[in-house]
Amino acid sequence: MCGIVGYIGGQNCVPVLINGLESLEYRGYDSAGVAVISNGAIEIRKTKGKVENLRNLLLEQPVSGTVGIGHTRWATHGAPSDVNAHPHFSNDDKIAVVHNGIIENYQELKEKLQAKGYVFHSDTDTETVAHLIDDFYKQNNDLLEAVRLTLNVIEGSYALGVLCTDYPDQIIAARKESPLIVGIGEGSNFIASDIPAILNYTKNAYILGDKEFALIKADEIKLYDIDGNEIHRDVYTYNWDVEAAQKNGYDHFMLKEIYEQPKVVMDNLSRRFSADGKHVELDGIKLGRAELENINQIYIVACGTAYYAGLVGKYLLERMVRIPVNSEVASEFRYKDPLIDEHTLVIVVSQSGETADTLSALKLAKAKGSRVLGIVNAVGSSIAREADDVLYTLAGFEIAVASTKAFSAQVIAMYLLTLHIAQELGTLPEKDFLEIKEAMLRLPSQINDILTKAVPAIRSFVDKYISSKNVFYIGRGLDYVVSMEGSLKLKEIAYLHSEPYAAGELKHGPIALIESATLVVGVATQESLFDKTRSNMQEVKARGAKVLAIAMQGNRSIEEVADDVIYIPRTHWMLTSVLANIPQQLFAYYMALGLGEDIDKPRNLAKSVTVE
Repeated sequence: MCGIVGYIGGQNCVPVLINGLESLEYRGYDSAGVAVISNGAIEIRKTKGKVENLRNLLLEQPVSGTVGIGHTRWATHGAPSDVNAHPHFSNDDKIAVVHNGIIENYQELKEKLQAKGYVFHSDTDTETVAHLIDDFYKQNNDLLEAVRLTLNVIEGSYALGVLCTDYPDQIIAARKESPLIVGIGEGSNFIASDIPAILNYTKNAYILGDKEFALIKADEIKLYDIDGNEIHRDVYTYNWDVEAAQKNGYDHFMLKEIYEQPKVVMDNLSRRFSADGKHVELDGIKLGRAELENINQIYIVACGTAYYAGLVGKYLLERMVRIPVNSEVASEFRYKDPLIDEHTLVIVVSQSGETADTLSALKLAKAKGSRVLGIVNAVGSSIAREADDVLYTLAGFEIAVASTKAFSAQVIAMYLLTLHIAQELGTLPEKDFLEIKEAMLRLPSQINDILTKAVPAIRSFVDKYISSKNVFYIGRGLDYVVSMEGSLKLKEIAYLHSEPYAAGELKHGPIALIESATLVVGVATQESLFDKTRSNMQEVKARGAKVLAIAMQGNRSIEEVADDVIYIPRTHWMLTSVLANIPQQLFAYYMALGLGEDIDKPRNLAKSVTVE
């Protein structure tokens, strides 16, 4: 969701900005632009559509300079258009601004600025920021102070990059509830909303905190708090490399990330068991028996795919630990006045660690005295910094908008967390723990087995079902949760109408939608529920549906009610979710490929949702 990149140094900034924006395309956007200080003036080039359109515009209308900022916009205020694209600028073209986030009080500020004579050219909230900075700057002739005063006036979330023609040797950056880092180079420095934008140039950065801003020159960086006090921050070094952000021979990032799942699962398991193999060790998380005995309920809060991973955690924790667990969509959580207190453990799940709704839920939980555990991928992210405990999912870069390996890593985190809590509270006998652990350690090779053997069959199923207009996913228990994720993937990248249903609920309404040739994907990997799910498949089959089933090896009776079957290797009941989801990912991928869709950049979606 929106991308920012900025450069100041000794070389032409335009190639750096364009390359950085291309590296951020995975975040989702609808327009792109740059602002460059050139010969004492700010030159702006911006256009609706892809970064490639901006690149072509710059060939027609070239510009160069050693300081500049760039942006990819995901529309919130105003439709995608050339005018609404960032950067935005003051009426005298002296100040230019790029912005991620939402200015919630922009309408009130806009009216005040219009009363002062400011003319607005766009429908965006961001243009308000450019005019505010200009207004304060005219009052005190100090750009840094003008930015600080603006930050004290605007309400909402922001990551900002600011240029001014009177200060051609600097960029000012600021953030609140929207990620922004300051990259540290040699004779050059950078700003970026995510590390891939500048990974070709540096792995070292300052991670700005909430309500902090930075003065950036080619050879100097100063950080400040909202009151203007200079602060000092440790340099963070990213361990990711450029290769991790490249396709490496795969046609799409999504396919590459699907095939990275065996390694991701192994990375998450190999370091999480004690030396004697009898205990889970979770990165020093301080959730021992004493802390857990004070907990009488658990909330798992997340959005989208992470929410479905949280639902896996809910099923497992309630069944194996016997503590009540509520799983909540983050965007609803804080508006329902949840009944949480110091006896509540709130688990927030987010790949980026910057998801706006999830971060707001975290803050509410802490305000009510709850202990918060963050399950995140991004080290140093807002959730990682603000949670009481953090369990990192070790998935590395995930570039494709539709999440695959991050989901698997989050589910593995739920497995490990469940085992840890069950051991601490004494609800899991050692014999059962060792059985589950050995089964978990087989997961990477089993995932690889599915990837090796299932693809040819899945591609043939795609040829068979490519004309489907409505697809239903059904399952029971953990299989129902997996069906939700499978349905979401098909919607996200193939744009097919798809709905998940608890298989037992079919007769209470949804079965009315079944007609001849309707595709139903039935997930039936839970042995204790297999016969019941099989019966539900028979019910839709009797009404003309085509059934594609996912089942564990050995359950051949499923073939009597299914048109096609994908088998996963046998495993412990609590571990089927990771394995059953792999065929769903592949099916969605090849359906989207067959339909000719833009798989890595699905329409209207963004990778990191940093606005509510």
